[in-house]
Amino acid sequence: MAFVSRSHRDPNETYTFSSRPRPVENRPKYRGPPFEQMQSNYGNIMYDRRVVRGNSHGQHIIPTAAQTHPIEIQRQQEMRRRKRAREQFRTMTPEALQGRKHIEIQTELYLEELSNVIVATDTECQTDAFLDKPATPLFIPAKSGKDVDTQIEEGELFDFDLEVQPVLEVLVGKTIEQSLMEVMEEEELACLRAQQRAFNELRNNELAEVKRLQEQERRHSEEKERRIAQQREMLKKERETAEKIAARAYTQQYLADLLPAVFTSLRGHGYFYDPVEKDVETNFFPWLMNEVHKSLEKRYIARELLDTIIQEVAQRRLNTTC
Repeated sequence: MAFVSRSHRDPNETYTFSSRPRPVENRPKYRGPPFEQMQSNYGNIMYDRRVVRGNSHGQHIIPTAAQTHPIEIQRQQEMRRRKRAREQFRTMTPEALQGRKHIEIQTELYLEELSNVIVATDTECQTDAFLDKPATPLFIPAKSGKDVDTQIEEGELFDFDLEVQPVLEVLVGKTIEQSLMEVMEEEELACLRAQQRAFNELRNNELAEVKRLQEQERRHSEEKERRIAQQREMLKKERETAEKIAARAYTQQYLADLLPAVFTSLRGHGYFYDPVEKDVETNFFPWLMNEVHKSLEKRYIARELLDTIIQEVAQRRLNTTC
């Protein structure tokens, strides 16, 4: 027999579960391999994915009847939009200046104490389980005695013009007093508006003046920094010019004595010479010295030969005479 289970949810959000009865399967004495255990079909509802686990009281399920209608949502959005528009176009008091603050005051005719404590009173009422009792009719006693009448002439009992004068005075006085209060209130409000406008104009003028002074101070600072930069650039150029002039004067002074010394040294080392003098010194003088040396050598040899000849002749004569 196949295992059949059914689960459904009632309109009142109550979950129910039901399954058909079935016979117990013939189970083996010993457990089989894990694979066979996985293949077996158990009827435990704890392994059914359709079963809701946990506490059902903690689940916040919104019923269908509690959902807001689209028309109601649109009406609430329209009310919020109008409220934001009223708050946006409402005239606001300007912010207080530095060092000052706004204080809330009452402008009503009669002052009342403001308190955060709300006065509350407890009232009890006991109702009867029966229906309300109808109103009791008025008691009219039985008529007794005799009816009499009298004649009142005009002006004896009540004079309307005389009696109405105090009432009219009170009414007119109260009306005039209320009118004067309203006029004074309107004048006071107009004066407050005028003072507020004057204060706004003065504040705007002061803000404009402060901005102008700040802009002027900024321009002065920029001009000062620009002048300082120009002065520094001019001093730098003057210093560079002075250094160049000093370097040029030192170079000229140094080269004034250097050029003659260099030329003299080069001339002394033979880099500057006369071609004729150089030729005489390198070619003619060595040849002349060689020729003179050869001539002197020949003369010396001739003298030695002559001395030898004279000595031999003298020796022979000496030998002959002896």
